[in-house]
Amino acid sequence: MKIAFIGGGNMATALIAGLVKEMGAGVQVHVVDPNADALDKLASQFGATTATSIDDAVGACDVVVLAVKPQQMREVSSVLASVLAPQLSHGPLVLSIAAGIRSGDLSRWLGGYGAIVRTMPNTPALIGMGITGMVATPGVTGAQRAAADSVLRAVGETVWLDDEALIDPVTAVSGSGPAYVFYFLEAMQAAAVEMGLNAEQGKALALATFAGAAELAAQSSESLDVLRQRVTSKGGTTHAAITSMEAAGVKPAIMAAMRAAAARGRELGDELGAD
Repeated sequence: MKIAFIGGGNMATALIAGLVKEMGAGVQVHVVDPNADALDKLASQFGATTATSIDDAVGACDVVVLAVKPQQMREVSSVLASVLAPQLSHGPLVLSIAAGIRSGDLSRWLGGYGAIVRTMPNTPALIGMGITGMVATPGVTGAQRAAADSVLRAVGETVWLDDEALIDPVTAVSGSGPAYVFYFLEAMQAAAVEMGLNAEQGKALALATFAGAAELAAQSSESLDVLRQRVTSKGGTTHAAITSMEAAGVKPAIMAAMRAAAARGRELGDELGAD
């Protein structure tokens, strides 16, 4: 598989590393980025071919991964469109990992190009433990869908969606989700310090608890509420904590925060796609 990456940032580097690890000589990587130092590192580390601007090698690839900032997407697309123009019906799959950019707007900027997969990965992808929401336009073939899946599975799990509007809830749950976890961990560490433990002890206890509970939930066939109830003996310490959270409205506050994230995702799509 030949894959071009437009942009050589952290997420692109993680994807390249995962692909090389998974596919070895079965993947050929071409990276386009104005940062010459970043290109040198990618070339030496992964054997990637490189260019400082979009070239004909991009159009010869099976997949083109757009890994630039959302605010740069329109400008980058205008250049990429000239490379893809001769291949409107048989060109490479365009795979976007840019937040907020809708497939319809991207297709319009690419001159009506139809083979697009929009994705929403999250930052644990940087250590190969991400999860990515994905949605394909009608012009994507079965083989291209499989190729897109293999690219994102190089850094974690994938979840395919039938409706692009669901990308905004995915953003709210998993795209922004790592920040919620860090926020809760911060609170656990702060409480530990307040109660007499030192910061290192509080962090170690909080991290191990989160990681262990998440893995227990992943391996269990029981629902999350049942798992919670099993730890929450009536009149015990956990019951006191959960009762306090319920009284403070923690669960509704978390749900409201996630709705706010989804709403902001829709707003970004409107703003970035506006003419």
